[in-house]
Amino acid sequence: MAGVLSIVRKALPSAVFAIAIGTFLAFLAPYETGALGWPAVWFYWTGLIAFGVVCGGLASRIVAPFATDWPEWLPYLAVSVLVSIPIAGAVISLQTLLGTMPPVSVWPTVYLFVWVISAAVSAISYFVDRSREAGAETPSVGRALLDKLPVRLKSAEIWALESEDHYLRVHTSSGDALILMRLVDAIAAVEGLEGMQTHRSWWVARVAIEDAAASGGRATLTLKDKTQAPVSRSFYPALREAGWL
Repeated sequence: MAGVLSIVRKALPSAVFAIAIGTFLAFLAPYETGALGWPAVWFYWTGLIAFGVVCGGLASRIVAPFATDWPEWLPYLAVSVLVSIPIAGAVISLQTLLGTMPPVSVWPTVYLFVWVISAAVSAISYFVDRSREAGAETPSVGRALLDKLPVRLKSAEIWALESEDHYLRVHTSSGDALILMRLVDAIAAVEGLEGMQTHRSWWVARVAIEDAAASGGRATLTLKDKTQAPVSRSFYPALREAGWL
C-alpha cells in the first residue's frame, strides 16, 4: 500500500498539470477542435496533454546526457521539438479515427501546430522549475557550482564531489553529473555545507554518509546511494577528530 501511495504522490503533480492545461486548451478550442463539442473536446486536449507529459519525461531522459553544458532554457526547447513528433502522430491518428485523415502534405503543418503548443507548455515548465529552484536554493551552495549543474540536480542535496581529471563528478540526492570544474573551486562553492575533504580527489557532505569503515589509517565512507568515497591517510586524522570515523 505504501508503494502505491508513493507512486500516486509522484504522479499527482503531472496529472493535475495535464488536467489544468488540457481544460484550458479545451476552452480555447484551437485549430477548430471546438467542433468536437463538449465533453469530447475536453477529452481530446486533456488526453493529448497527458500523452505529452509521458512523452516529455522520456524526451527529457534522452536530452539530459547531452545538455550538461547547455544554457538552462535550451533543454526545454529541445524537449519541445522532440516530444512534438509522437504528439503530432497522435493528432494525425485521432483525426483519422474521427474520419478525416490529413493528407501527407499537411503533416508538417500538423507538426508545426503541435510544436507551438509544446513550446508554450515547455516555457511554462521552465518558469515553474525556475521558481521552484529559486525557492529551494540556499546560500550554502555557491552559484559557481549551481550554474554548472543540469536543471534536474539544481535543487538536490549535494552529497559528494569527485575529481576526474579536469572534470568533476557531482553526486547528489537526485543522481550525479559530470561538469567542467576544479575540485578546489567546487569545495569553495560548498563551504556553507557541513562536509570535509576526504581524499585529494574527494569531498563528502556529512549528511550523505550512511556507513564508515576504517582500517590501518585509511577508511571508506559509504554514501546513501552506496557510492564508496575513500579516506586517505593524510585526511584520516581530521575526519577522526571530527567524529566521522
